[in-house]
Amino acid sequence: MNLYPIIAGNFMLDGGAMFGVVPKSIWQKTNPADNNNMVKIAARCLLIEEGNRLILIDTGMGDKQSKKFFGYYYRWGKDTLESSLKKHGFHPDDVTDVFLTHLHFDHCGGGVVWSGKNYLEITFKNAKYWSNKGHWDWATDPNKRESASFLKENINPIIESGQLNYLEKDLDNYLTKTKLGFDVLFVDGHTEKQMIPVINYKGQKIAFAADLVPTHGHVPLPYIPGYDIRPLISLKEKDLFLNFCHENNVFLFFEHDSFVELGSLQKTDGGIRLNKKIKLLEL
Repeated sequence: MNLYPIIAGNFMLDGGAMFGVVPKSIWQKTNPADNNNMVKIAARCLLIEEGNRLILIDTGMGDKQSKKFFGYYYRWGKDTLESSLKKHGFHPDDVTDVFLTHLHFDHCGGGVVWSGKNYLEITFKNAKYWSNKGHWDWATDPNKRESASFLKENINPIIESGQLNYLEKDLDNYLTKTKLGFDVLFVDGHTEKQMIPVINYKGQKIAFAADLVPTHGHVPLPYIPGYDIRPLISLKEKDLFLNFCHENNVFLFFEHDSFVELGSLQKTDGGIRLNKKIKLLEL
């Protein structure tokens, strides 16, 4: 197995929204803000090469939205999903599976592109797209709080393509085993039935932390984004998750961290904290 970090673009978000009730004087130590209170955010996806499968976890926000839309997110840097795949020697047509942790636009938007100026088409023509029925139903009939994050142009072409597949949650175990070669944790605090992959790589377990722990600055328990629909559920899920990761020596892969790719954990008097900052290439 080979793992490749895929930068599908970078953008900025309001620091207060990213850290919820935590004061700026505290969170800016790990995630410094600019004069507009915006913090740098990555869309760091993960590509898994194993045998004849090439699995992409999440796809970033893509580039098909309007200039006005992107004006809210202050995109920066030159990395794109396609250029990052190319950097590692791959083309979108090589991807066999696209695993979507959830369907917020910054996680799934790159999975659909404009074909010319007339219609939308699937980015990964040869891939199966993976979600779960509970989250798909949630995203296609969204509540008013999340409706701006679930965009029809990111979602409808996937089901219309016939390439959509669902994973089913194992109700008896903490992790759900999948046919994709990794386990999945289902969590409901950020959004309904977000999926967190846990991958075995060179004898080391790595959790793609998605929006459960979006950056290394979010490791402490109360550091929960204001975007979460059920913050108290997030608190419980995060507590269980961090303890599971610490007890089982699971590293966290940070999807939205512009500075830290991978981190190990340690237990302190104040709770679970980041230990070492690591890169995949160092494993």
